[in-house]
Amino acid sequence: MTARGPLKGVRMLEFAGLGPAPFAGMMFSDMGAEVLRIERRGGSKGAEQLIERGRCSITLDLKQPRAVELCLKLCERADAVFEGFRPGVMERLGLGPDVMLARNARLVYGRMTGWGQYGPCASAAGHDINYLALSGALSCIGTEEKPVPPLNLVADYGGGSMFLIAGILAAMMHARATGQGQVVDAAMTDGAAYLTTLYYAMSASGDWVDRRRANLLDGGAPFYDTYRCADGKWVSIGSLEPQFYALLLEKIEAVDALPQAQMERRSWPDMQCVLREIFAKKTRQEWCELLENTDVCFAPVLSLAEAPAHPHNVARQTFVEAGGVFQPAPAPRFSATPSAIQSSPAPSAGPSAAQEALEAWGIDLASIEEP
Repeated sequence: MTARGPLKGVRMLEFAGLGPAPFAGMMFSDMGAEVLRIERRGGSKGAEQLIERGRCSITLDLKQPRAVELCLKLCERADAVFEGFRPGVMERLGLGPDVMLARNARLVYGRMTGWGQYGPCASAAGHDINYLALSGALSCIGTEEKPVPPLNLVADYGGGSMFLIAGILAAMMHARATGQGQVVDAAMTDGAAYLTTLYYAMSASGDWVDRRRANLLDGGAPFYDTYRCADGKWVSIGSLEPQFYALLLEKIEAVDALPQAQMERRSWPDMQCVLREIFAKKTRQEWCELLENTDVCFAPVLSLAEAPAHPHNVARQTFVEAGGVFQPAPAPRFSATPSAIQSSPAPSAGPSAAQEALEAWGIDLASIEEP
């Protein structure tokens, strides 16, 4: 396949797994990298198929010595390798970073885990909700009654994929400058904690109350919240700055109904009650006609089905059709080397597709087949 994007010419080897590592592989592919996925025999397909877009794959039994040797040959030709297994798994397969870096001193070896490569929790199972909880972030998100996981966007993809991507790209720059590869230990607990830097700063300065829905950005502020409309749909308000808040009150005709100072925290619950009553009087569409594209800082709360049809998303082609499936387009945007969903053979295309993928890396499949 002919790649396009800022990473065109970069070769990466991905050991197939779940969650943030495949998401990183999708982004690398969308940015033009040639990503070859090593699939496990009997690996399942399904919910992550879109995330697996844009790269070729081969299926190997990594318990077989010849399959391991093939992976080592591939690593010799790769700029980066990344995997998402528990600590020690790749070492037991004979594919740990020491072995691979001995084959390719410039190699960047990315490791994606929940807890990291060491620490008391390192070998335990876990999921996004657990990593988010340990970082302190989950305690800040949810209702007054209980913490609520914000999908798996914060720890898995925000604290996981994005930090793996940033780490691998930074290490690749270092490798190109010095010829020295290295290991990138990307832990979702570390990344999720790093994302909370602002809130630790606000807590240290006394601007953050250690209680949910009592703060500026957690739904405690009446001018930074969601409101139910007359038709049962929802809108979001983010009028943080004084001039934007003043415009909100003017637009919804609430200047007299909300005489309290914007930042008078003890009045926030009463102010929210007033705003609930006001927003419940019109449909979401009526509020859109009044507030959208103004400096109120407003947006309708759209469903997954509605979002692709919104005029702003349509204008920016935020969602595109690829492979017969409507899906989010690559981001961010590059002016000189635009990203794209790369075309690739279906993962189940069989030995001929595997041979083609390996030939692109200069390897003959017959050389590693069992006699």
